[in-house]
Amino acid sequence: MVAVRTFRLVITSVTGAQFDGDAISATLPGSAGEMTILAHHEPLVSTLRKGSIKVRTEQGSQEIKVEKGVVECSSNRVTILV
Repeated sequence: MVAVRTFRLVITSVTGAQFDGDAISATLPGSAGEMTILAHHEPLVSTLRKGSIKVRTEQGSQEIKVEKGVVECSSNRVTILV
């Protein structure tokens, strides 16, 4: 069996962490349109618009509603501030 490629994902707000763990993918409501982040994504900084972040992990998936935010990808780690 082939191991699934994951990346570290942290989604946080002023009230605390909404997600902190390994993810297979994260689909985000980018200001220029929807984008999906996978493991080893190129470095990126972007703003987010109102919508949902869809996180897929080895255990399943979940959806997190956001009003707006900022995403930063670097060194197989994705940080989202909402």
